[in-house]
Amino acid sequence: MYKSVPHLSDPLTATPVLATLAGLILIEATIVVLALRRGYDTGEAAASVAVGVGNILTRSVNRVLIALVMSVVSELAPWHWDITSAWTWVAGFVGVEFCYYWMHRLGHRVWWMWASHGVHHSASHFILPSAMRLPWTGVFSGEWLVFLPLVLIGCPPMVVATLLALNLLYQFFLHTELSPRWGPLEYVLNTPTHHRIHHASNASCLDKNFGGVLIVFDRLFGTFASEEGNEPLRFGLTAPIDSRNPFVIAFAGWGRLFKAVKNERGAVPRLRLLLGPPRD
Repeated sequence: MYKSVPHLSDPLTATPVLATLAGLILIEATIVVLALRRGYDTGEAAASVAVGVGNILTRSVNRVLIALVMSVVSELAPWHWDITSAWTWVAGFVGVEFCYYWMHRLGHRVWWMWASHGVHHSASHFILPSAMRLPWTGVFSGEWLVFLPLVLIGCPPMVVATLLALNLLYQFFLHTELSPRWGPLEYVLNTPTHHRIHHASNASCLDKNFGGVLIVFDRLFGTFASEEGNEPLRFGLTAPIDSRNPFVIAFAGWGRLFKAVKNERGAVPRLRLLLGPPRD
């Protein structure tokens, strides 16, 4: 029987990967400034990188709890997929993409989850460093719990963790306005064009294109939107965080949520607030 391991690998934190991402950020900035003659907000980019560093530092602590829970759930599974089988990785990929879609959608529609996920949407420029604005409090917001049913039906936790890390790595390359359209691939894959819509705060773009690597679940469940018309896209939160302090960026969403909860009266209204859609 497959025994889950207590440690989940994280290829995102490997030194060669981080060095490559840093190089790509510098290349993008050079193209924007020298070739396109456009402004580049280095302050906001630096704030995004600082938030990313904080995510890396907290990630190792978060993995301990997540790995423990996944190990327990895996032991409860009635059967276990063979981690050496290619079919496990194929089925795991589809399963992770499906769970990621619903995790991401819940992250936008449940204020308790949005308090953490909103960090990623706080940048007002759509550039590669914005991809590094990842929350420090994901373990508390509970988005990762969406993946537990996949483990419960036998998918090894290591497969889930590795595919999810690769999913996030793929999405790094989506956070740029320099990429052209991808043609027919846009029917299946999440692309920079699709992800621009997801990060835009225009009313027509809110809560659209939740996919990770794939865009097919957005098409299936009615949350897909394409980039049409001449309306310029505005990036960032509908209620912007006016700070470049990484600690403010990381915790402002929780502050707004707890302030709203404090202003409510009664346990039921407060619970509805926590589990209902965000108001910022």
